[in-house]
Amino acid sequence: MKIKKTFQHFRHNRKLKQKLYTIIFDTDTPAGKIFDITLIWCILLSVLLVIVESLQGLPAYLNTPFIILEYLFTLFFTFEYLTRIYCSPKPHAYIFSFFGIVDLLATLPLYIGIIFPGARYLIIIRAFRLIRIFRIFKLFNFLSEGERLLNAVKESSKKILVFFLFVVILVTSIGTLMYMIEGTHPNSQFTNIPNSIYWAIVTMTTVGYGDITPVTGIGRFLSAFVMLMGYTIIAVPTGIVSASIIKTSDNNRGKRCPGCHRTGHEKETKFCKYCGHKLSSSHKTKKKIIADTED
Repeated sequence: MKIKKTFQHFRHNRKLKQKLYTIIFDTDTPAGKIFDITLIWCILLSVLLVIVESLQGLPAYLNTPFIILEYLFTLFFTFEYLTRIYCSPKPHAYIFSFFGIVDLLATLPLYIGIIFPGARYLIIIRAFRLIRIFRIFKLFNFLSEGERLLNAVKESSKKILVFFLFVVILVTSIGTLMYMIEGTHPNSQFTNIPNSIYWAIVTMTTVGYGDITPVTGIGRFLSAFVMLMGYTIIAVPTGIVSASIIKTSDNNRGKRCPGCHRTGHEKETKFCKYCGHKLSSSHKTKKKIIADTED
């Protein structure tokens, strides 16, 4: 009965929850910064531990310390994850958030590794937790730039898909053509069309493994042509995305503040980031820009 009462008191202890929340979630306090920096070091060391442990020929006496450190790091991350759930005002929102899912995945590999030994190397997922460094060091401007890039990729996804299908058709055709040229040669490695298509992909992307090479003069001429064409093709997706980014930047540049008349606001922005004045709608803004130009 006493244990149940103590548990209920711990479960509803608002003062403790607020204190833990300030340390774990708030990076503006000294305690919060110390905790987050300690967490980052633990993440880095645990990831480095997994990488070093995978090396062949390590001394046998290192096995036990490595295992102990692995369990210590996992216990720390498990305790931290449960504490985040405990002190979060909305536990369900945290659990199903991006950071919540990443935090959970960072704790599971070692436990799963007890049943499936190979799964323990999934501890490398903890590297994703380093994204918190943006929150700790106030680098969210970099995240907004990354979001702008992702939006540009989304906007140009249909064009990229069409281009990708064109490339698939092209490498299939070139691979088949190379099989027709090289397939009948006794020393040829182009023994079937799938191998030839694989060669076409490797050559066109300018990777050039060299595991399959043509032996005839015509085959080598075709290889040279495909290599040169590959340089041109690789630049196309970059141009598509770049054009989308420039288009987005131009749209953002057209949104002008009626108070200070400065531009450079995001599309969804409602207030000026320079003077705080309320921004007008895009239609009104365009009219204002035209009127200013005519004047």
